[in-house]
Amino acid sequence: MDSLKKKKINPFTISTTQTAIANMCKEEQTCTNPSCFFCTMKEPEPSLRRVAIANFFKEMPFTDHQDQVLVLSGLWHVAMTHPDDPEFPSLGIFKCMANLIYKGINDRNWLLKDQNIYIPYYAAHVIGSYTMNKVEFTEIAVQQGVIPPLMELLRGKISWVEQRVAVRALGHLASYEKTFEAVAKYEEEVIKLAMKLACTCLEVVYINFVGVKNINKRVKYHCDLLTRGIGDSEMEDRKGEEWASQLQCWCLYLLNCFACKERSLSLICTQDFLEKLRGMWGGLVNHSSPAWVGLVRILCYSKDGRKYIAESKEIIENVCNLSRSSDDWQYMGIDCLLLLLNDQNTRYKVFEIIALFVIDLVELGSLGDRPNLGETITKALLLDYKQSKVKFRNQRVQRALQDVWNLKVERRKKEKLMSEDKLEEKRVLVCLIKQEANHMFWLGEIEEALAKYTEALDLCPLKSRKERMVLYSNRAQCHLLLRDPDCAISDSTRALCLATPANSHSKSLWRRSQAYDMKGLAKESLMDCIMFINGCIKSGVTKRVKIPYYAARMISKQMDATWLFAAARSKTTSSQARKVKESDGDYECNNDEQQRGEMMRVMIENKDFLSGLSTIIEEPLLVKEVNRRKVERARRRSKKAVMARSM
Repeated sequence: MDSLKKKKINPFTISTTQTAIANMCKEEQTCTNPSCFFCTMKEPEPSLRRVAIANFFKEMPFTDHQDQVLVLSGLWHVAMTHPDDPEFPSLGIFKCMANLIYKGINDRNWLLKDQNIYIPYYAAHVIGSYTMNKVEFTEIAVQQGVIPPLMELLRGKISWVEQRVAVRALGHLASYEKTFEAVAKYEEEVIKLAMKLACTCLEVVYINFVGVKNINKRVKYHCDLLTRGIGDSEMEDRKGEEWASQLQCWCLYLLNCFACKERSLSLICTQDFLEKLRGMWGGLVNHSSPAWVGLVRILCYSKDGRKYIAESKEIIENVCNLSRSSDDWQYMGIDCLLLLLNDQNTRYKVFEIIALFVIDLVELGSLGDRPNLGETITKALLLDYKQSKVKFRNQRVQRALQDVWNLKVERRKKEKLMSEDKLEEKRVLVCLIKQEANHMFWLGEIEEALAKYTEALDLCPLKSRKERMVLYSNRAQCHLLLRDPDCAISDSTRALCLATPANSHSKSLWRRSQAYDMKGLAKESLMDCIMFINGCIKSGVTKRVKIPYYAARMISKQMDATWLFAAARSKTTSSQARKVKESDGDYECNNDEQQRGEMMRVMIENKDFLSGLSTIIEEPLLVKEVNRRKVERARRRSKKAVMARSM
């Protein structure tokens, strides 16, 4: 091991297989440590190597070698790259990791010695990696006592970085039927901690890391974990945003594990938490997670969950907005609304809100793996159509239902009886009326054009989906110019439902993005604008595609508004908040907080023993992001303003 130090081998250059770990000591001739893990891995006899590894795992938590972090980083690499390999789980690695976490929590002197500060993080991550896929590994982990130390980390005994990997590991353990009850022994505390952490983690990470603009005052080992020890402040910010999002989403995943078993729903579904839940967006940073809507859908699967969700007007409105967006999780929003509409106990509590949104989706075709989704929505709306006329006094709802009935029932019957010649006559007439409407539009007679587009839509055969798509989209533009964003959203949504595939009509996406912007719905506007730009790129003939300046400007505006830390940033604008942000971490609330603050100060001041360490590579996340620099370059290349596209 002495030669490793002489060679200054970074612990994060360790290879990703057990053989590679053994090869690190291939040239080692003078290792004086009889219990060297890397030498143990060189043992050619499998049975002897297994015995030696098992003994090493037993002894490691009770020894004090300065190179232990090298071993932990090697174990982490193996766990990340070979999470299904049974060798280490069968030899006691879980008990070893649990004891190391306990040691870090209980022995502060040891934790701040050498590079031991990294060990609890890696130990919890090793547990989480081995419990991702194999239920038999989770059973071994529970038997070897990993849950109590993970709970200590979840309680915040060290920092948010360790909380992140603790909640990840607990989520894996709670997701399996055989180990769920072991986590459920702490049910009330786990749920309360996960809820609190989901609500506060973004502010914590911002105040204690991302918002600390003086990089010398950031906790050094956090920087190294985030950027592999080689990144600049920009990379630290980007990774900090990604990890904060993961922390929040994994908290929601842990809550999902209880919600899907209908456990503690009254605790999860407090109105205060539901109000905060609607802002927990997986978004562009952590796009593989459905975040808030994933938990809402799980709740909507149960009778009690639907009752709680139906009582939250804020959640219902958010789900309705999601259902009329181009977000990847649109189908989840529609699922939630259908579940509420098809339950007689919640149908009439939410109908007057939901109906005015989902009527725009009745002509939706396939969405993902859901065929004829518009027909399913129509059936849910017209489930008790005749009784609905009496139940709902809201005239807008009555008119909306009447429109759906006329469109999906009456007109369909009439057109089935029409001859092809008669239908062709209607198409020709619609074309003439559309030309009149376009002419009026370009003369600036917007209201008259809108009336003509409406007339054309009333005549246009239902089978002429493409023509009706254009008419709806053009009418949406009229509503935009008349400053009526609600009607513009409605018409552009109907146009996008008629597109093939759904949500692929560029003009309608851009018009709805503008309408959402007028209403202050930044996330929905952003998603539509991204889809609009994607359409521009796909339709480009050459490789050099110029992004319209107006779309680049909208992207920039909405990305700033929907930034993960936007709310946290707004809270730190006062002088007091800035003082907290620029402080050295000594925010004092109680004894535990004071101890953590003291530990953070020591870690910041003692930079030498924290240098040279780097981070993990997480499980792959499907990240959907827009490159700000490319957008800005495209905008600068534009020599003049590009007018909105013609009708």
